[in-house]
Amino acid sequence: MKKILIILLCAAIFIQKVYCQKYKPVLEPYPGLVKADPRLILKTGYLVVPENRSKPEGRKVKIPFLFVRRPDQDPRKNITLYTTGGPGYSTTLNIDSISYNSGWLAYGGFIAFDQRGTKRAQPCLDCMEVAAAIKRSYREGKNKDSLVSQAVTQCRNRFTKQGVNLSAYNTIESAEDINDLRLALNIDSLNLVGISYSGGLMLTMARNHPEGVRALLLNSPLPGYVNFEEHALFNINEALEQVFHNCETDSSGTKYKNLRTKFHQYFSAINGKKYTMAYQEKGSKQANNLTYTKNELLDAIIGRMNSRQVSTVPAVMIDLIEGRHDKYVQEVFDGYFAGNSSVSLGMRYSVYCSEQISYDDPTLEAQQHLVLPWLAGYPFNDVNHAICNCWKVKAEPAIAKQPVYSAIPALISAGDVDPDCRPFYNRLIKRYMPNSQLLIIHNRGHAPGFSVDGTDYVKLFLDNPHQKLTSQSKNLIIE
Repeated sequence: MKKILIILLCAAIFIQKVYCQKYKPVLEPYPGLVKADPRLILKTGYLVVPENRSKPEGRKVKIPFLFVRRPDQDPRKNITLYTTGGPGYSTTLNIDSISYNSGWLAYGGFIAFDQRGTKRAQPCLDCMEVAAAIKRSYREGKNKDSLVSQAVTQCRNRFTKQGVNLSAYNTIESAEDINDLRLALNIDSLNLVGISYSGGLMLTMARNHPEGVRALLLNSPLPGYVNFEEHALFNINEALEQVFHNCETDSSGTKYKNLRTKFHQYFSAINGKKYTMAYQEKGSKQANNLTYTKNELLDAIIGRMNSRQVSTVPAVMIDLIEGRHDKYVQEVFDGYFAGNSSVSLGMRYSVYCSEQISYDDPTLEAQQHLVLPWLAGYPFNDVNHAICNCWKVKAEPAIAKQPVYSAIPALISAGDVDPDCRPFYNRLIKRYMPNSQLLIIHNRGHAPGFSVDGTDYVKLFLDNPHQKLTSQSKNLIIE
């Protein structure tokens, strides 16, 4: 135990030395970022900091933020900072206006902060070549992985020619960005709100700058110190087990009898099988015969493992098992051909490759496919070893893979049908944070939130972060 503590202490000192400030964060204006009630006090701008803090005189990045409060709200205390998950998505892009009584302001002043490398940031690490490669693979019947690898290499070459250090777009640097913004705005401490990946980002901030954190609100957090690739299929399988359990306990009929067995048998049997369907791309007058596999069928199921659609999953499973594929595969193809213009894939690659893939054991990852044959071969993430071999970024320091030991109060939320960040991860976070509380919400998927059947547990928590919460609903367990 003493040896572990010494290692952690040395790692913390190393991080502090590497990122000790030899520069001054600068705030630049960003007019028109968001509309707000004129009675509100609004500041919008860019945080300007070194791309690589070990080279403070080098290239700079600009990261958008908005800071809004009512006149009666303290400009230094009870401030909540939120950054969205992903990684690769913009926070501010999803906020177009703020009213005087906005829910964002329910607990004090509010900051929305983007992550470096995302939309509106400079530089923005978009890789539009990848979406084009995916569409081409389906249209021409060519190997998708090969075309994506070529596209990723093209994207990387484009950024490196511009002088971008792709290894500087990682969780530790993003945590430093948050702390620099806090200091530049002269804020005492923050309530940090993280969702999915940014839950792990907020934990990193709590480890590296506990003096700047009052409390944590973690919505389906993915802790950076787990090896996601080694768990991903187990996570999906565990969420599916909850669906099967719901069928066994909630269904009064026999329609879904033995659904688990039918699902396992069918999806195990179609490993390697190919299907075709006539697909007409939106805006096109001609249909093309496209090839699909088990993976697209699983996309149709797993894509519905969310709070809004989970009740439809058993019926979708039955349709697919009985051969009624077309409308579901149509939806999946529509998604692929529309693309996702919201995500900056380059930033996503840098984070996942440096923090997850660099520490993944491919042998353990492969064993999932052996013991879960109904999910075997399923590409559970759009970042993998082949992509990271093309992207070529440095691994984050080993401290990124150490659990976060912290006495900071935390409220953690988990959905019991979340196929990505299972309650297992949330309990792991809680294990090392003695002042944390965990909400497990029935029949909610990824990012289940903190309100259950009319009760706002965030308000109860922030009123007294050290007081034990009590469940007010049969759909909620509090640990």
